[in-house]
Amino acid sequence: GFNTCCMKRICKGCDLAARKRGMKDCLFCRTPSPDNDVDKLAMIRARVEKKDPAAIKLLGDLYYHGSLGLQKNMRRAMELWTEAAELGSIEALYHLGDAHFFGGEGVEVNKEKGADFYTKAAMQ
Repeated sequence: GFNTCCMKRICKGCDLAARKRGMKDCLFCRTPSPDNDVDKLAMIRARVEKKDPAAIKLLGDLYYHGSLGLQKNMRRAMELWTEAAELGSIEALYHLGDAHFFGGEGVEVNKEKGADFYTKAAMQ
């Protein structure tokens, strides 16, 4: 699972073991897990304000997919992925590569630019 409180991942086996023991809070920071989209989004935005690249990339993903009550917005997703990439997010570089290599939703196909983003991601 992915924790919106601290942006850390935990393997499914560890998550399952913790839940079997009755632990429902984040195993890393002990923050109670939000039970609705509004609270999840608020936690993510709080991490974005602190310039957390994982949170910025995740918010970009949410805009790309139109999740957690956000309206689908490719331009905003690209802005957030760019910011996350500048802060060191390899996943954001990969998403930027996909967006340019395959195009769509307001992004023109530019295979060379896409390949450049893939290369940057691979080199980090």
